[in-house]
Amino acid sequence: MGWIAWLILGGVAGWIASMITRNNSSMGLFGNILIGILGAFAGNFLLNLITGSSLTSFGFNITTFIIAIGGAIVLLLIFNWIRRRR
Repeated sequence: MGWIAWLILGGVAGWIASMITRNNSSMGLFGNILIGILGAFAGNFLLNLITGSSLTSFGFNITTFIIAIGGAIVLLLIFNWIRRRR
């Protein structure tokens, strides 16, 4: 996928992940998009480690979207855990 598609996918994934983790209002729109983009890349990295293929080989479909949301959820949970420990 191109960079613009990654940004859009990551932004939407971050927003959905923030709604699932009930973290929508505390980080703001920019934070959610940033976490979503990082989550999409992290999900792609983990998928590549596990299966040997990446999201770019799948194109844009429901699988890439679910993996991006999953990566964003994991990053949001880690971020919340670190923030609570301070």
